[in-house]
Amino acid sequence: MSDIVTALADVVGADQVLTGERVSADYGHDEALSTTAHRPSAVVRPASAAEVSGVLRVASAHRVPVTARGSGSGLSGAAVPEPDGLVISFERMNRILEIDTDNHVAVVQPGVTLAELDEATAAHRLTYPVYPGELSASLGGNVATNAGGMRAVRYGVTRTQVLGLEAALPTGEVIRTGGKLVKASSGYDLTQLIIGSEGTLAVVTEATLRLYPRPPHQATVLAPFRTVDEVAHSVPKVVASGLAPLILEYIDGLTMGAITHAQGIDLGLPDEVKETAQAYLLVMLESGHADRLDVDTERLGTLLTELGAIDLYVLPGTSARRLVEAREQAFWTSKAAGANDIIDVVVPRAAIAEYLRISAEIAQRHGSYVLGCGHAGDGNVHLAVFQADDEVRSALLRELFEASMKLGGLISGEHGIGRSKKRYFLELTDPTTVALMRRIKSAFDPEGILNPSVLLNP
Repeated sequence: MSDIVTALADVVGADQVLTGERVSADYGHDEALSTTAHRPSAVVRPASAAEVSGVLRVASAHRVPVTARGSGSGLSGAAVPEPDGLVISFERMNRILEIDTDNHVAVVQPGVTLAELDEATAAHRLTYPVYPGELSASLGGNVATNAGGMRAVRYGVTRTQVLGLEAALPTGEVIRTGGKLVKASSGYDLTQLIIGSEGTLAVVTEATLRLYPRPPHQATVLAPFRTVDEVAHSVPKVVASGLAPLILEYIDGLTMGAITHAQGIDLGLPDEVKETAQAYLLVMLESGHADRLDVDTERLGTLLTELGAIDLYVLPGTSARRLVEAREQAFWTSKAAGANDIIDVVVPRAAIAEYLRISAEIAQRHGSYVLGCGHAGDGNVHLAVFQADDEVRSALLRELFEASMKLGGLISGEHGIGRSKKRYFLELTDPTTVALMRRIKSAFDPEGILNPSVLLNP
């Protein structure tokens, strides 16, 4: 690697090329539970798109595999580098370049975190609405995985919010797509093609993001139900009500107990309710007017009662915030409890009840323990899988993924395919579709250096 390191140092400076003991173990993994960490041969920390371009030119010339890395908070192994590869870390490209209050957009570098952007937009009474559950996540990583989160039921996922990109191609060329525009019909939409491509097509160096007014008033309602089936059947009714919830989540009884215990939250629910409820619906509404919010909350309560809720609890601000945060941290709770994998299938929301029934049958057949919660409003089901036997777990996961696809769903709703689900994706996806994806990959990345073991096999 000595010649390559010298060439990289000429691009970014010797201090910004890490090798040997300077490459910490953190650069070799993300938060996926079922992938093997690989410490890269070198880490490069560029400060500009021009430097990223130069790094990619060196990598292409030497055919060195490259993995772009933000905060490393992904859950699919897409940020795990090749053992002999190069990591481009965006820790120095972490500036908010502009908050444009007239056009309601933010222009950011890929290393900016959601927490940093939220603080900056709050000062202008604006918000960037994608909250995938980890505010330390970087915007570049969110773009790469098309991150979603609990607010997707109202605002959509990352691809809904990205208006334009600057990206470096593996050849070293830098392109701009889109811009401060709310619509465009001018050729292929390269912005949308790059979003969700998991670092396999281009390296994003700048993103133009849509912002929204920040409503000052919120109300959070927790509704316990006797069965998961009742919760699942309630979801389409709530969506069709016109209340436009900010958050619409289902949480099964065991997961609710686990996350509230882990965070030390006492919601004040009577013991008989906790013993009876097998699942909960968590609904958050928002509004610019307090009186309108009160009316909508009352409408929601009436609807949920008609749909079979055991009781209704309008949570006070602190309890609501802590429960939402606990739900966002459900992955960490499952990890601490010893989960062997976390999956995030997505199905049409009207099929959630059927999918949950089928998944319970699959888990029982394989002698496994599967529990979870999910973004019920958009059909995104998150399941923690407890099965230590690799062979049994693999068969279980394949059936869970296949069941979602038979219901018109997909393997992943927001975490991406990465390394951890690639095998199932390639087995279950139409071969014609996979072949077309390979041709697109080849057009962007003729040397095959960008994340070669992610999504598609090399």
